Amino acid sequence: MVSVHEAKQIIDTQIILKRAVYELSSDLVGMVLAGDITAQCNVPSFDNSAMDGYAFCFQKDKASYQITQKIKAGEVSENPIGLDEAARIYTGAPIPMGTDTVIQQEIVSIQEGRISFDPQRIRYGANVRLQGSQCRQGDIVAKAGSLITPGMIGLMASVGATHIPAYIPPKISIITTGDELITLKDPLTYGKIYNSNSVALQAYCKQLNIQIQSVRHIPDDPDITLEHITDCLASCDMLILTGGISVGDYDYIRSSLNLAGVTQRFYKVKQKPGKPLFFGHKDNTLVFALPGNPAAVLACFNQYIKPCIRKMMGFSAVWEPDAVLPLQNTYQKHTGLTHFAKAYTNQSLVRILSGQQSFDLLPFNESNCFAEIPEDIAEAEPNSLLSIYYW
Repeated sequence: MVSVHEAKQIIDTQIILKRAVYELSSDLVGMVLAGDITAQCNVPSFDNSAMDGYAFCFQKDKASYQITQKIKAGEVSENPIGLDEAARIYTGAPIPMGTDTVIQQEIVSIQEGRISFDPQRIRYGANVRLQGSQCRQGDIVAKAGSLITPGMIGLMASVGATHIPAYIPPKISIITTGDELITLKDPLTYGKIYNSNSVALQAYCKQLNIQIQSVRHIPDDPDITLEHITDCLASCDMLILTGGISVGDYDYIRSSLNLAGVTQRFYKVKQKPGKPLFFGHKDNTLVFALPGNPAAVLACFNQYIKPCIRKMMGFSAVWEPDAVLPLQNTYQKHTGLTHFAKAYTNQSLVRILSGQQSFDLLPFNESNCFAEIPEDIAEAEPNSLLSIYYW
């Protein structure tokens, strides 16, 4: 049996990051850059007007110009503007030759084709977006390790970056086990329970922007178990199993993983809930086998699988707690096991909720985090500092 810290260290050593180059699209949102992005052009690529108004050559104290042209966005004027002339111009239109300043239309008056204004209200170069004022060709506009957001998609498009290096999200398969489990479409008969683990794991993966490759439920049968494990291992980067990992007569997961060629890295962690947690790998495919109790499944996912997935996606500092906050109430336990307690935080205090049994999902209607109570602590008193892990 390993400690929580040792388990996380072991998992971390087995994580492999995969990279690919993608065409720029909205599908990249939520992924992480695997390389720097450089501007392929100057932005703006030409001097242009920042607003609707009039372009002219600035001359101190000169307050009137003759309108000789009209230029809208997308048009290019071939005729230079004289010293006594101005061009009607619209936002985004190229600044015509001979001009250097744009005055907004709201502060001019027009009479007989001439604009007039108070020269004290305008300065040289006003309302002109200069070529390269955002960035120059070759500038780094986004660094490796950055999360790709909708705003970054727009930025990369604006600089002509069409091929984007990013970390490949892992392909994940889920297998739940147990003769007692039924789907929500089945009638609930005596001795059966709904399979909440399957939908909860899928929801957690969706929250992490991960597409599930396959979801299966299998009965407590050694041959069927081995068949499905072998099939999933051939096509995914991570296999998550729930149930059948303890030492009961109908727990076939651990023996089936061994027969399938999975190398065990640890089995059992000094924690509650989720003590009978298995981690191993076959080649580069990582395998997590979780106990079947629903709250244990979610606690183990939060502590081990979520950070593992995030590191595979290119995120850094994935094993660190999200916050360290003072406890509002008292929590008692035996020493020897780290507890991951369902808790609620208002981001200034954390309160451990009632209903900490590993089968009890009711606290999740209020919980927004897990609070970690270290293995050597028997009583966490109010105001003691605890590591917090958000959903």
